[in-house]
Parts: sequence; C-alpha cells; structure tokens
Amino acid sequence: MEILILAGVVAFGVFLVFASFLVGQQLDPVQARLQQISVRPRTLEELELQRPLAERTLKPIVQGLAAVISRFYPIRLKRAAMETTSVEFFLGVKAFVGIVGAIGASSLLNLITGDTLFTIGGLFGGLILGFLIPDFYLSSRAGGRAGAILGQLPDALDLLTISVEAGLGFDAAIIKVTEKLKGPLTEELKRAAAEQRVGKSRQEALRGINERVEVKELQNLISAIIQADQLGVSMSKVLRIQSEQMRTDRRQRAEEKAARAPILIMLPTVGCIFPSLFIVILAPAALSAMKSCGSV
Repeated sequence: MEILILAGVVAFGVFLVFASFLVGQQLDPVQARLQQISVRPRTLEELELQRPLAERTLKPIVQGLAAVISRFYPIRLKRAAMETTSVEFFLGVKAFVGIVGAIGASSLLNLITGDTLFTIGGLFGGLILGFLIPDFYLSSRAGGRAGAILGQLPDALDLLTISVEAGLGFDAAIIKVTEKLKGPLTEELKRAAAEQRVGKSRQEALRGINERVEVKELQNLISAIIQADQLGVSMSKVLRIQSEQMRTDRRQRAEEKAARAPILIMLPTVGCIFPSLFIVILAPAALSAMKSCGSV
C-alpha cells in the first residue's frame, strides 16, 4: 500500500513538472510580445542625442542666420523694383560673385607678386568684396529709384491736386496722373490702383507703396492721405497743403545744392588748376636758379 501511494505521488509530481513545462512553452510568445509592447518610450532628449553632432549644432546656427538674412532682403528687393527676384536666387548670385571675385583676385595677385601670403589674402579679400558687390548694386538701384521718385513727386502731387479740385475723385485723379506722367512713381500709383480694383482697400494699397519706396516725403504724403480718408477731411485741402509743403521742400533742396556748389568747385580747382599754375609760374624761376647754381 505504501509503495502504491509513493508511486502515485511520484507520478503526480512528474505530471506537474511536464505540465508546467508545456504551459511555459505556450506562454513564451505572449510574454515576448508583451515585453515588446511594454518597452519604455524614448524621451525627446534621447532622440535628440541620437542625431549627428553636426546636425544638432551647425544646422540650427545656419538656419537661424539664413532666416535673419532672408528677412531683410525681400524689402530691399521691393525697393529696388526687383520683386520677381527670389531671395534664394539673389543669395546664390552673391555666392557666385564671391567665388569669382576670390578666384580672380587670388590669381591676379599670384601673377603679380608670386607670394603665397598675398595670394591667400587676395582669396579672402576677393571673396568678401565679391559677396558685397550685389548688395552695393541693390542699394545703388534702390537709391536711384528713390531719387527719381522724389524728383517726380512735386509735379505728380500738383497734377493730383488740380484733378481733385476740378471735381474728380481721388482714385480717378490717380489714374489721370498715371496717364499724364511716366516714371517709377506713376508705376507705384498704377500698381496701387490695380490692387484696389482686385479688392484691396485704399489704405492697404497706399501702405503697400510705403513698404516698397523709402522716401520720407512720399511716406508723409501717404500718411496724410490715409488720415484724411479716415477722418473725413476734404481731400483737396489736404493735397493743397501737401503740395505747398512739397514745393517748399524742393526749393530748400535746391538752395542746399547751390550752397554746396562752391565747395565742390573748389576741389577740382585746388587739385588740378593750382598745381598747373604753380608749375607754369615757378618752373622758369626754378630753371634759372638751377642754371645759376651750375654756372657758379
């Protein structure tokens, strides 16, 4: 009897061992899946540290500088009447001119001097100068356009004032000015009139001119027109006052240029005429003195 009980206990133990082994084998795939799901998600810091060092350090700096530079060029391109030129294209032109300037300056200095130090200096100097030449061109073009607008502004304002006082509306008077005059100012007025036809308000169209043209007198005129439009003041009176002020400013600019004329004339006089006179007057005396010294 004891032998049977012992055999039964041993058989039951062996059964439990095999049963637990089988159950463990059946649960392994599930546990493995659960382990895959229960993996701790990575933090943003860990994901950031997995990126390459150059991408984490240099790329944000380059992107920041590009954003700062690109913020100023659209306004400058507008003021130079080069809105169709994209900022990326203009920066590409700057880089191309910089490379050409660096190669040209270094090659020229290498041919002239043959010194490595001068060649390296010409490389960096040509690169910087070539990179800045498109900016000089852009500033020169914008300044020339602003000067042309300033010179045309008094005549355009007089015609605008006369048209409004004759009974035309302000928008119709602007169209009349664009028909009678030609130049960068009339192009801006024509664009403002076109923007109003497609749905922009008069104030938005005039403010757009302020963004594209950096002329203080024109900006003051547009501010006065917008303020008169908002307050319901008579447009003809505002234009008449601005026209008189514009003529006064033009007369003052002419007087200022006339006052600078003697100084500008004196520079070539001192630099070119006086040396020639000194040579003509003093050369005979100098030759006589040299002859007398030689005879002695």
